[in-house]
Amino acid sequence: MIINNFNSKNKFIILISLIGICISSMAFSADTGPESSNIPMSGKELAQKVYDRENGDDSTAHTIMKLINKRGHERIRNFTFYSKDYRPLIKQLIRFTSPADIEGTGFLSIEKSEGETDQFLYLPALRRTRRIVSSQKSNRFVNSDFTYEDMERRPVEDSEHKIAGEDKIGNIDCFVLESRPKEESDSQYSLLKSIIAKNIYIALSVEYYNKKGKLIKKYRTIKLEKIQNIWTETEVIMEDLKKEHKTILKINNIMYNTNLDDNIFTRQNLGNW
Repeated sequence: MIINNFNSKNKFIILISLIGICISSMAFSADTGPESSNIPMSGKELAQKVYDRENGDDSTAHTIMKLINKRGHERIRNFTFYSKDYRPLIKQLIRFTSPADIEGTGFLSIEKSEGETDQFLYLPALRRTRRIVSSQKSNRFVNSDFTYEDMERRPVEDSEHKIAGEDKIGNIDCFVLESRPKEESDSQYSLLKSIIAKNIYIALSVEYYNKKGKLIKKYRTIKLEKIQNIWTETEVIMEDLKKEHKTILKINNIMYNTNLDDNIFTRQNLGNW
């Protein structure tokens, strides 16, 4: 697992292992987090910092998606990812460019002020755009290990958060954040355990638990780089533990702050292929 040192004056690569992360149990106060810790914020405040972290005004990324089944068979897909920050709301568009069986497929995500996210999927074979409704949020996104719920940012208010301790990955100091989605959020999960890098507020690891409290998926940041002064996850992996299936996303190239046109993030553009 490769991550760039947090000291930008001495940029070098260090190796880290996300195997065997030890999460210590501590006593908690509902409002302030661990009672016996000097952690200077609550779980909600930490979750808000993760939600608000710097992503530039906009970005364009050329990305490889690798799907790996339990037998080790791989399928490769390529897509371009567009994102624009309207502070505090974000709009995003994914357009697959290869292989031929998925070329032109598009996905549009538009955050709304009331905390909801509109999602639309365009299927070029049908020349049809369909809205992803709440009952479909637990479905797999284009047969990957990410669900439609995973493809959207979770509003901080949709979950109860607490800091469950501190951890260290390599030489990186981290918080352990536990987030329990509220019933009204209609989440497919009962708990998310995240290892958050201090100071840059990026999740290096996330464990997903289903409604029965069983660990079903794991997300890891494999490579983290500072690009145009913005910390960027350039390689991540999502693993479905039951299906023994993995999805790896690797950014080949990303550009920030290029003044993307607002018209990119419309249903009309989504269907223009």
